[in-house]
Amino acid sequence: MFSQFKLFKRAASRIPPVKLQYKNMLRDPSVKYPPPKQINLQNREWPSKVLSKAPRWLSTDLRDGNQSLPDPMSIAEKKEYFHKLVDIGFKEIEVSFPSASQTDFDFTRYAVENAPEDVAIQVLTQSREPLVRRTVESVKGAKKAIIHIYLATSDVFREVVFGMSQAEAIAKAVEITNLVKSLTKDDPSMQDTEWNLEFSPECFSDTPVEFAVEICEAVKQAWQPSVETPMIFNLPATVEVAGPNVYADQIEYFCKHITEREKVVVSLHCHNDRGCGVAATELGMLAGADRVEGCIFGNGERTGNVDLVTVALNLYTQGIAPELDFSDMESVIDVSERCNKIEVHPRSPYSGSLVVCAFSGSHQDAIKKGFSYERQDQRWAIPYLPLDPKDIGRTYEAVIRVNSQSGKGGSAWVILRSLGLDLPRQLQVSFSALVQDKADRLGRELQTEEIVNVFNSHYLVSSPLLIKDFEITKGKNDARVITAQLTLQETGQEITLSGEGNGPISSFLDAISKKFGLLLEVVTYTEHALGSGSSTKAATYVNLSFVDDAGEKVNRWGCGISHDVGQASLDAILSVVNSLVNEGKLKV
Repeated sequence: MFSQFKLFKRAASRIPPVKLQYKNMLRDPSVKYPPPKQINLQNREWPSKVLSKAPRWLSTDLRDGNQSLPDPMSIAEKKEYFHKLVDIGFKEIEVSFPSASQTDFDFTRYAVENAPEDVAIQVLTQSREPLVRRTVESVKGAKKAIIHIYLATSDVFREVVFGMSQAEAIAKAVEITNLVKSLTKDDPSMQDTEWNLEFSPECFSDTPVEFAVEICEAVKQAWQPSVETPMIFNLPATVEVAGPNVYADQIEYFCKHITEREKVVVSLHCHNDRGCGVAATELGMLAGADRVEGCIFGNGERTGNVDLVTVALNLYTQGIAPELDFSDMESVIDVSERCNKIEVHPRSPYSGSLVVCAFSGSHQDAIKKGFSYERQDQRWAIPYLPLDPKDIGRTYEAVIRVNSQSGKGGSAWVILRSLGLDLPRQLQVSFSALVQDKADRLGRELQTEEIVNVFNSHYLVSSPLLIKDFEITKGKNDARVITAQLTLQETGQEITLSGEGNGPISSFLDAISKKFGLLLEVVTYTEHALGSGSSTKAATYVNLSFVDDAGEKVNRWGCGISHDVGQASLDAILSVVNSLVNEGKLKV
């Protein structure tokens, strides 16, 4: 064997190496794409911190999310979505870009007039005076209003798009802040509203952190926030350009260097360009952020905003109350899909239709055992399921779904959930083979009803023979001998049988053997209670063996269910007999 291996190795060494050919991608991408800029953050603290409470949440579904839709929401759809966000528990909702259109302005007025008193209406505006005035007008009379202004601060946007120096950017930000201040909290006619300002250094993720702090300091000085009403600095990963760890460093640097930290709310607005929006948000929270902006199910431009459902339920499954209610997940999905006209992906964390489903046999077996395991405490600990589906309004019936890849655990789970029958392991193996065969033939997943029908047609066979009457008596001369007297009914005629044994089952088998000339022997017998209280029934499972016409030993399972355990046992045996009769292997 060793010499053969050496020959193979020698031959393989003569095969010329295959050169990997890239059609469009660069073999050395570093010539085009530089590595992300690292932050000079000494003694970073976020890696050792642990989340212990929910952040303040802002939904931007109606603004950022809506702007990203090929088919923007109608007024009616935006109204429905707004009320669903309020029902979920959002206290801050960015509803529109009011200066963009009359439709957005009109909807903003609706939100102002219909928002609960504890819900703040947030609106976004570009840093131009006419647009700012129009935006402030749209939220006039609100109980709580947040004016959100932004200015691109990354070098590439500031220099390439706007041709603006850092000093000019700071001056512009201060100018617009002063304008908003004069139109809102400094205006005596506007004092019925609790005004606040949110400033976003757009493309913060690609902005030198020193400059981000500098421009925000200037804005803060102009706005003059207080401890009681801190202003909001939103630090967006407008484009995700580096790993979540770099973003966390940027957030921690900002939190440590901005002055009067107690007068500032640090907010996160992560996009998902690198697929790390949730991770960046969670690390940003560890780094000191107080607030999270995003969309339900991650809607938004390009790859979307961070998915607030995922962030909230990640907290929930770590024992932290998220202060958002997703206990009726299906209704949230329904509103989102109808209004956004975008389906929630079936693999989307927590919300996807397949995320609490297992098709794999080993996964199904582990989940089934997890549900059967008796624990000393109330802690949730089910293999493969980090969240109890019931917590988000889903049933356990969807947890295990059966196709041709499924094993014994999946089929057994369906029968347990549907019929309450806890099948013995050997029966699980036999049953799963039948289910797999049907799934293979149909080429698809089997529905619960189909799986139950397979079980009933093979193990709960109640015709053509039916027990009409039976009597079990002890022998007169020897009490160890049990006699079974039975009356079977078959299509209108009655058949009387009699047999002897050392118990009800063996005497019944003796009667069957005499009638059909077939020696049936018990290989396995198990039983369990079905239900509780006065409605309790017995479920019995009998594995019988016999020698067929070809001289081969065959095993067959039968199941019986009855209020009387003796009747259930006989029904299980008769189910096997009925199967053989129906297959033409026995004649009545």
